[in-house]
Amino acid sequence: MNFLITGGCGYIGTKLTQHLLLKNNKVTIVDNCWFGNFHKKHKNLKIINEDIRNFDKLNIKNTYAIIHLANIANDPTVELNPTLSWEVNVLASKIIADHAIKNKVKKIIFFSSGSVYGVKKEKKVTEDLKLNPISAYNKTKMIAERVFLSYKNKIDIKCLRPATVCGFSNRLRLDVTVNKLTFDGFYKNKIFVDGGSQIRPNVNLKDIIRVVDYFLFSKKKFKEDIYNMGFENCSILKIAKKIQKKTGAKLIINKSIDVRSYRQDSSRLIKTGFRPRYNTDDAIDELVQYFSKNNQNNFGDHNFNLIKMKQLNVR
Repeated sequence: MNFLITGGCGYIGTKLTQHLLLKNNKVTIVDNCWFGNFHKKHKNLKIINEDIRNFDKLNIKNTYAIIHLANIANDPTVELNPTLSWEVNVLASKIIADHAIKNKVKKIIFFSSGSVYGVKKEKKVTEDLKLNPISAYNKTKMIAERVFLSYKNKIDIKCLRPATVCGFSNRLRLDVTVNKLTFDGFYKNKIFVDGGSQIRPNVNLKDIIRVVDYFLFSKKKFKEDIYNMGFENCSILKIAKKIQKKTGAKLIINKSIDVRSYRQDSSRLIKTGFRPRYNTDDAIDELVQYFSKNNQNNFGDHNFNLIKMKQLNVR
């Protein structure tokens, strides 16, 4: 099959591309490669260095499905250039959907964010709850969802709301909780936690890939259009203690005025038959093992995306 991945050179996209190629599929990546390209050459891989705002200029004939990952990610980076973020995260959604339908693409899988819910009192944060995104980034995700879902009678659309992703990718992100704390524990021998009682939903990158595979290849008919992807709600302190045990790092706990907690319930996805296989422990083990074999910091720090965007000064 032929697949197209926007943002295929990113954290999730790099891992997903490798997975699809291993299954003998053809993959086309559309990515401006602002943060690098970690792919090796492959006979079934084509990388188009292009801005997704120009997606309608691309030849996407014979594409079976589009997995839309490309976005200006995380709050500080979005706030750096709100206009650019709006164009990339929202307006490009319509361009992609229109071009996909014109070229008879069968499916679109859109990666939204589990943070579109905002802070909820409910312990079970399901897809039926009202959205209340706090940041500009998550507002763009909410609106992009609405754009894509307005096309659901014309094309098979699935909007996935991932929790905080963790685990290794050749294009590693260090601005996500488990990855950052594991990196700090291994390379700095110190783990800094502000507060620690705050709950965060997590999902292992390997399970993210399995969910996408599930929606791409399953013969099942899925009734819903939106699915949460978060299988482990736990406190930041609990995660930090796991990492401390694995790395022997010193745990330093500071006071925090931000005690907000976020949760996610993925019962809707579980009821379809999907079962997660990996957790935060697996992600920590995988990261520590990689850092141990490659005892050199080639990943920058947790501000890498923000620093790079400032350097690029993209308009």
